[in-house]
Amino acid sequence: MRRSVTKITCIAGVAAGAVALTAGPAGAGTHDSLYSPSAMVLTVGQGESAATATVERAVTLHCRPTAGGTHPDAEAACADLERADGRPALTLNDDSDRVCPQIYAPVTLTADGVWEGRRVSYERTFANSCVAQSRVTNLLDF
Repeated sequence: MRRSVTKITCIAGVAAGAVALTAGPAGAGTHDSLYSPSAMVLTVGQGESAATATVERAVTLHCRPTAGGTHPDAEAACADLERADGRPALTLNDDSDRVCPQIYAPVTLTADGVWEGRRVSYERTFANSCVAQSRVTNLLDF
């Protein structure tokens, strides 16, 4: 047992060191670093929360050094995040005129990962898929 705990602790220490090296020195401007990670996993699921939702779709998105991943429009999604300083909540459209049925079938959108070395965890639940589609921009449109 002692050997397993030591091995796990050692692996966790190496992983933490790799993240620290990738993120750059503390206090350094993250916008200047080519090595600051910016990658996320985005999901859409049926349910009232990420913990209970059934995931229907999931994509990956990385924005450094170039846009890519399985997101269908990675360049536009990365541009949305750049404008919002990596905050998915600020990419939503608040001015939609779309009329949606008043049916409660909750849809939960999530974004988890890192933006320029900062941890990002976002979750938002909408009343139904019509409401969700009326609010999302390129980032969560997949």
